[in-house]
Amino acid sequence: MHRGKGMKFVGDSRVPAERKPNIPKDYSEYPGKTEAFWPNFLLKEWMVGAVFLVGYLCLTVAHPSPLERIADPTDTAYIPLPDWYFLFLYQLLKYTYASGPYNIIGAMVIPGLAFGALLLAPFIDRGPHRRPSKRPFATGFMLLAIASIFYLTWYSVVTHDWEAAKAQGQIVKGAEFDKEDPGYKVYEAQGCIGCHGAELTGGAAAPKLIGTGLAPEDIAKIAKEGKGGMPAGLFKGTDEELKQLSEFIAGLE
Repeated sequence: MHRGKGMKFVGDSRVPAERKPNIPKDYSEYPGKTEAFWPNFLLKEWMVGAVFLVGYLCLTVAHPSPLERIADPTDTAYIPLPDWYFLFLYQLLKYTYASGPYNIIGAMVIPGLAFGALLLAPFIDRGPHRRPSKRPFATGFMLLAIASIFYLTWYSVVTHDWEAAKAQGQIVKGAEFDKEDPGYKVYEAQGCIGCHGAELTGGAAAPKLIGTGLAPEDIAKIAKEGKGGMPAGLFKGTDEELKQLSEFIAGLE
């Protein structure tokens, strides 16, 4: 038997014949088309982020967030307004088939379909082209989304009653009073707290009851007969309770 007879050598493609060290690719092969992530690209990202961060900080210093009065959960006349980036959804809920009995449609169904379609857009339109004209579906859907958000935000801003919003959020000087006072108990029991607030500072639909300058008789008359947006007949208590309420309100300074 000769040495090596019957032996076969099998090559394994999983083992590379040449072992190359982990050296980054030479990007000079593609001049002007690509660059190294570190440090070139990352440094540019940091610089752009720093510019936006400094600009945002300057904006917050120049235009600080306005402070409103202390939140009053008993003030049912207060109309909250979301931040600007949710105004388009706020406006959407004002339409007939997105509010009231259809509130679920405006709050969940329509936004869910819109954002779900945005998430699915890369999977539906998988074309290799980068020009917008070559990808009509993705381009059209993005333009429709941007136009819808822009219009709803703009329309919400121009139709909102900013004067009433400023008045309802204005910090009003309060008064010190005893909430165990019989007059305040009548105030709570008669439901006055729903419009005028727990601190009697009023709201968007009702004036404040502090420092009115009215006599108890005048206050009692308004409570019985109404005035302005306040209808008559809201007070359902006894004459003694009406006297306690009117004297309590008249004494607030």
